[in-house]
Amino acid sequence: MSDTLVPQLVDGLAALMLLTSFALLAQHRLLSVLNWFAAQGFLLATTAAVVAYGTNNHELYISALMALLLKGLLLPWLLWRVIRQLHVHREVEPLMNRTMTMLIALALTLFSFHIIQPIEKISHLMTRDSMAIAMACVLLGMLMMITRRKAITQVIGFLAVENSLFFAAIGSTNGMPLVVEIGIAFDVLIAALIFGLFFFQIRDTFDSLEVDAMHAHLIHKDDDE
Repeated sequence: MSDTLVPQLVDGLAALMLLTSFALLAQHRLLSVLNWFAAQGFLLATTAAVVAYGTNNHELYISALMALLLKGLLLPWLLWRVIRQLHVHREVEPLMNRTMTMLIALALTLFSFHIIQPIEKISHLMTRDSMAIAMACVLLGMLMMITRRKAITQVIGFLAVENSLFFAAIGSTNGMPLVVEIGIAFDVLIAALIFGLFFFQIRDTFDSLEVDAMHAHLIHKDDDE
C-alpha cells in the first residue's frame, strides 16, 4: 500500500463518517438510527486498521478490534435489546423538521472546516485532512442530542459524539495510548449499561421515554402539590 494511498483511504473513510452523522440526523425510525450507528463503529474499526498499517503502529490494530466489537456490535445490540424490551415507539420524534436540522448540520460542517483549516496547514500527519470532518461529526452528534425528544436517541447522540472523538484521536494524533483507549472503552460500556438501567427506571416512573412527557409529568406533579 503506497504512502499516498493510505491518506486517500483515510479521507474516504472520513467522508463516510460524515455521511453517517448526517444519516443519523435524517432518520425517522429507531432501527435505522441503530443501523447507522453500527455502521459508524465499523468505519472506526476500518480507519484504525488503515492508520495502523500506514504508521506501522501495531497497537492501533487492537484499537480497531475493540472498536469493531464494542462500537460496531456490542453497543448497537445492547441498545436494540433495550428498545425491544421497553416496547419503545419505533418512530424518531425530532424537535424540528428534517430540512431545518439538515441546514443547521450543514452550517456546523462548514464552520468546522473554517476553524480547522489553519491547523491542517501546519500539521504533518497523513490524516490531517480528516480533522475537520472529525470536528464536524462531534458537532453533529451534539446536534442530535439537542434535537431529539426520546431519551434513547439522545443517548445514541452522546455515543456518536464519543465515536467522533475516537475518530478525531486517530486523525490528530494517530491514536491514543492503548491503556487510555482500553479505559475509555470500558467507561463507554459501563455508561451504556447504566443508561439501560436508567431507561427501565424512567419507563417505570414516567411510563414514557420522551423528554416532553417527563417534563409534563413533573409540572403536573408540582401543580398537585
